[in-house]
Amino acid sequence: MAQEQRIVAGAAARYATALFELARDADATSGGALDTVAKDLDTLQSLLDQSEDLRRLVRSPVFSRDQQSAGINAVITKAELGTLTKNFIGLVARNRRLFAIEDMIIAYRSLLAKHRGELTASVVSAVPLNDDHVATLKAVLKESLGREVKLNTQVDSGLIGGLIVKVGSRMIDSSLRTKLSNLKIAMKEVG
Repeated sequence: MAQEQRIVAGAAARYATALFELARDADATSGGALDTVAKDLDTLQSLLDQSEDLRRLVRSPVFSRDQQSAGINAVITKAELGTLTKNFIGLVARNRRLFAIEDMIIAYRSLLAKHRGELTASVVSAVPLNDDHVATLKAVLKESLGREVKLNTQVDSGLIGGLIVKVGSRMIDSSLRTKLSNLKIAMKEVG
């Protein structure tokens, strides 16, 4: 099932804003901090996507503050994340906010894209897109929207075929699942 795009607000947005501002300030003095943090957060998101145990660690209230801190610190040390990201995640763990880390990642990406003047498109496909498909889709979206577009791709085999593309409040659903559903509704109306 496709992960829904969430609107991030509240504590997750405040934490992400604080991280973004720290990275931006560090970027002004030493350069590269915004990209380093983004890469670190992408790595963390990838680890969360791959490990049910890690997701359980960050989401479950059963684990104590110390257990969560020790577990996440071991993971981020092994992943060799940057100092700013390590310190941030350590603070999030100490404040018992790890359950919102994925929302913080989404919010940081959004802030970074806005800072760069980029649009972000969420693309859900039935099968993984290859590099040629991604490049073509980026080119079509850039031509249509007049701005660079960063793609967040996901796979949902339940679509059967086609794509669902979301940019801001606009959505284009060309999935076979939706087309079949519409056909089913039309057939019921006729019969």
